[in-house]
Amino acid sequence: MKKYSRILILTGAGISAESGLATFRSSNGLWNNHKVEDVASVEGFQRNPDYVHDFYNNLKTEIQQAKPNAAHLAITRLQQEYPAHVDVVTQNVDTLHEKAKNQNIYHIHGQINQAVCLNCGHILETWGDVDTQTICPQCNVMGMMKPNIVFFGENLLCMDSVEEALRHCDLFISIGTSGVVYPAAGFVQTAKYYGADTIEFTLDTTANNYLFDQHVYGKAGETFPLWVDGLIQEAKKG
Repeated sequence: MKKYSRILILTGAGISAESGLATFRSSNGLWNNHKVEDVASVEGFQRNPDYVHDFYNNLKTEIQQAKPNAAHLAITRLQQEYPAHVDVVTQNVDTLHEKAKNQNIYHIHGQINQAVCLNCGHILETWGDVDTQTICPQCNVMGMMKPNIVFFGENLLCMDSVEEALRHCDLFISIGTSGVVYPAAGFVQTAKYYGADTIEFTLDTTANNYLFDQHVYGKAGETFPLWVDGLIQEAKKG
């Protein structure tokens, strides 16, 4: 194995599925049995904010109870024991990376335990319910809190930092992503353009399979820890 100095890991719904969380957007276009346009669009939120708040409040309970799996913990080990800077870019709105003590995490689709004030931009972090009666603790305005989830048509979060990481990483790792949701599906192409090696850990062939130098098939909770062990052992030899 080569030695790497900057590693970027992109995670998708597949890594959370191994912790018992549904891959929310199913093949029939529904997100957790709800129409995507009703619960994950700006228009849906404007049309019925109470309905959208209820949806995310209900998700919080399930997500809060979930525990990180071996793949999440292997990222922590990689960050602690391998001599490289390791960034984690996740499309998941859960906090399993945080629970596993991962560092340098970028939630490009937002976080389930946050709400953002549309009046002043304040981000409220809470596992409690947020609704149209919630008062922003910074500007004291009621009814302006929106789940800090990137709805369809909104810009991804943290993209300046992510783009910098893509330009400078020498290894790009994808775990549990389908390769169909853009712009995240294009991250591997950017990393590859700037010279990074690319590897994916996946159950099945992905839509952007041809962009990866190496493919590891199987459950990430089984395959990724073994790969991390090998990388760390190689580093210790040299």
